[in-house]
Amino acid sequence: MRAAHDVLGPYALVRDPELDFLLVSTAEGEEAGVFFNHPTGITFNRFGGDGIMDLLAALLRRLDAVLVVPGGPTVIQRDEHRGLLPASLRTEWPIVVTRTGAEIDRAIRAS
Repeated sequence: MRAAHDVLGPYALVRDPELDFLLVSTAEGEEAGVFFNHPTGITFNRFGGDGIMDLLAALLRRLDAVLVVPGGPTVIQRDEHRGLLPASLRTEWPIVVTRTGAEIDRAIRAS
């Protein structure tokens, strides 16, 4: 979680340590609520826009993480990550390989 805070911290407008929450904002004024669900989960709420999607992509790269969009795709960074996913994610939802914010946005919109 330290690495996630390192990536998102410079964009934080509001920090609530009790809730382990950040409100992040890009230079374009796009915002997202970010909750840290220990030990390894992070939830983005009410997010969108190119800047936030780029920030999300940077976070996924830094953490070498997978993005699970409820009711939508599972976003991975490399095809070899497919085999590491639980069976339910491999069979129930589309898996999309992306590296950029724009690619993540297209994958979510296409689902």
